[in-house]
Amino acid sequence: MVRITEQLLRKRSEHNELIIGTLEELSLHQEDIERIEHIGNWCRELKILLLQSNLIPRLENLHRLKKLEYLNVALNNIERIENLEPLESLRKLDLTLNFIGELTGVESLRGNYNLRELFLTGNPCTDYPGYREYVITVLPQLEHLDGKEVTRSERLRAAKDFRLLRERIVQHEAQQKIDRDEQKVRVRQCLEEQEQQRDAYADDEKRTSEFWQQKSDHCPETRIQMAKFSRRAGKDRPGGGSCMEKPVERKPRRLFADCGRPYNLNEPRLGFEFRDEPDRYELDLHLYRFLDTSLVEVDAQPNYVRVTIKGKVFQLALRQDIQTDSSSCQRSMTTGHMLVVMPKLNPERIIVPLATNSKATGKQPPSEGLRGTVNIRGICSVDATKATDLDEIPDLI
Repeated sequence: MVRITEQLLRKRSEHNELIIGTLEELSLHQEDIERIEHIGNWCRELKILLLQSNLIPRLENLHRLKKLEYLNVALNNIERIENLEPLESLRKLDLTLNFIGELTGVESLRGNYNLRELFLTGNPCTDYPGYREYVITVLPQLEHLDGKEVTRSERLRAAKDFRLLRERIVQHEAQQKIDRDEQKVRVRQCLEEQEQQRDAYADDEKRTSEFWQQKSDHCPETRIQMAKFSRRAGKDRPGGGSCMEKPVERKPRRLFADCGRPYNLNEPRLGFEFRDEPDRYELDLHLYRFLDTSLVEVDAQPNYVRVTIKGKVFQLALRQDIQTDSSSCQRSMTTGHMLVVMPKLNPERIIVPLATNSKATGKQPPSEGLRGTVNIRGICSVDATKATDLDEIPDLI
């Protein structure tokens, strides 16, 4: 029997940083789960719950999920609709390919006033005459049944003969219960015969082949047996069942090149802003808002800065050395962003020209004296004793 454990939930909540308390969507399909448990206590913020392709026989332990909007339990062993009244936010319910024969169980969904879509395709109750008319009359809030839109005129026609229709539905339910009880006895006897013949098969492979070739009833017990044989075949297959036991070999992480130069890494895939000021470096790292600061480690070295978030490394190489003892780190309580300030060891010198007061000195700034055209003949002073023809002086290029 596969149980719903905390480890399983955290494994399926990787998109939420393995935090299950704030999880809004959970997918537990194809896990051979045989009972719904613990989800209502651990994941109360759920809006979408996918439990299709399991072995769940009963709807239970979901009363705490007040925010649940979509529940998918298709391809399970459910035989009755029950215990869904507390799901006040439920909008879509998928019960496709189960074993629901008690159609009057849909009356328990009258209190789910937000329910808009219901899927019952593949259940025994869908074969009852007047099935659709009965459901759309009992649940006036429905907009779609089995993927087909419910029109106003269709609902009015179905409501005319509702009393007679319900009597017929109850009769079909009683007959279906009798057939189901006979089926349980027949399947139980068949299973007992298989257990008695178990010792006759020396080879398990032959026994498995015999099971898949024989005819069987379409019922919850048969689905359980099929799941057992499928699980056993997966373990016997070469390499089967070992994918969960052996950890996946990851490529070793390299933080430095062979020459010692640090690499730039962003394993947590965080957004960031890096500013190169003349006297310092500033790194604005966009951490998750609700991430605990105790899970963050900052390491500032002369030529690189490294931030480790839950085992994932963010590393940034620096072009100039920094003063590690004067570096600081602060985090915003509003956005969760972290600012790392790293003063440079050899800051760039910036020469700022002093402002001169022309009124106090009585002199004009050089820029103010260079206005208009320039007379090149007055650049060089001409000695009167030496007659020089200024026209022979070449023009300035």
